[in-house]
Amino acid sequence: MDTAYSSEDLAFRDEVRGFFDEAYTPELQARLRSPDYKNAIEDWQRKLYDKGWVAPNWPAEFGGTGWTATQKYIYETERSLAGIPNVVPFGLVMVANVIMAYGTDEQKEYFLPRILKSEDWWCQGYSEPGSGSDLASLKTKAERDGDDFIINGAKIWTTYAQYADWIFCLVRTDNSGKKQEGITFILIDMKSEGIKVNPIISIDNHHSLNEVEFNNVRVSAKNVVGEIGKGWTVAKALLAHERTGIAGVADVKRAVRVIKEVAAKEENGGQRLMDDPGFQQRLADIEVELMALEFTELRTLATQAAGGFPGPESSLLKIKGTELQQATQELLMEIAAYYQGVLPVDLDPDALGHEFATEARRNYMYGRAATIYGGSNEVQKNIIAKYVLGLE
Repeated sequence: MDTAYSSEDLAFRDEVRGFFDEAYTPELQARLRSPDYKNAIEDWQRKLYDKGWVAPNWPAEFGGTGWTATQKYIYETERSLAGIPNVVPFGLVMVANVIMAYGTDEQKEYFLPRILKSEDWWCQGYSEPGSGSDLASLKTKAERDGDDFIINGAKIWTTYAQYADWIFCLVRTDNSGKKQEGITFILIDMKSEGIKVNPIISIDNHHSLNEVEFNNVRVSAKNVVGEIGKGWTVAKALLAHERTGIAGVADVKRAVRVIKEVAAKEENGGQRLMDDPGFQQRLADIEVELMALEFTELRTLATQAAGGFPGPESSLLKIKGTELQQATQELLMEIAAYYQGVLPVDLDPDALGHEFATEARRNYMYGRAATIYGGSNEVQKNIIAKYVLGLE
């Protein structure tokens, strides 16, 4: 694969940088770090929509960019280097791809334009109390009642359920076969009677997680995506897209850049953390593994650009990407301790302040879950063993 930039690619990179400089204003940045996050990220996504850039991985026929794999790579790299958050993935990255692949024409016509314009906020109903990494053991039940299903059960660790208009869920419609059978993928309006959202305050003292209870929730059978009882196939396709995104290669690259810049600063006694051989070795190891991961991601992007779906390589991306995220978070915590918090705000090496240590701590604590959500890394190793190495 040729990774050298053409003159057209360089022109595109300049266009991306120019747009970010103009559209990602200081006022918007401040709102994204405030309680106004939901409205702020929606405003940012609408700016991307107006530009035609909100869905780089969608086919052009549904409103995607039609970019090459190299252009997608350039965009993600520039987004990360500018410190710009990615779009909220549950609608634009996850359920949209499932609807495109398995949805009815009616579902595509209704949901996809609303997702593209950020008119609907989505959340994911997969994990349950007692059913996380072993997803096929889920117990939330959907019983047929005429043209509807009646749903009872609970989902947990549901990110942004407190904001969501819709939730895509895996529910059990049949218990007669193997546990992977009899599962159905269904779309549920969060305003439906019988839904209760219970907040979960995580270890970083933020509210992004929730438990969602379903008590006799009535949902039209028209909201099933794919075949009834074949939701496991749909779920695997969605998880492949989720795991590819979780790798966060561009964001790890930015973290490495910040680590280098900050660790090169002199502490009050004139010492630099970058001069410590142990620190140098850990950072070098991260950079070597990050380069290998980046090329794996490029191959995945090339497959998608050719019309394919992410395969088992998405598990490789998820494992190594989340491990590298945690490794950089550990170095940032070490930096915060070494320089006693007199460090850049929000990972900006030009703006000094004690907030760096707070941000490093919050990212470190939240990041402990990265190797668990989206399917634990132990599960990903089993997938690789089976589908890549051919082991049973």
